[in-house]
Amino acid sequence: MILRAYGKANIFHPRDAEFENLISQFPEIPGSRQIIELNIELVQTSCGFAVPLMDFKSERQTLQDWSLKKGAQGVLDYQQEKNTLSLDGFETGLNTTSNI
Repeated sequence: MILRAYGKANIFHPRDAEFENLISQFPEIPGSRQIIELNIELVQTSCGFAVPLMDFKSERQTLQDWSLKKGAQGVLDYQQEKNTLSLDGFETGLNTTSNI
């Protein structure tokens, strides 16, 4: 089955006080850049008949390895250079200069 959750989202960045309150609820992941809180208003399911079967193999370590190698300042610099605009040109809110 496919699960769809609809609602309104709040996005918290490291510069936000809410981020500091929420991040402790998650394991530490170097390179974390935001927490998304979704207030769910509607949940729907569908059959998923056309969705291929996929088996979980393992968690990926790539982000953690990359982030540790870059260091905290290197990650902030990368985010400032590459992640302040979405693929379609919208501001992402990740203006990391305010996080330093």
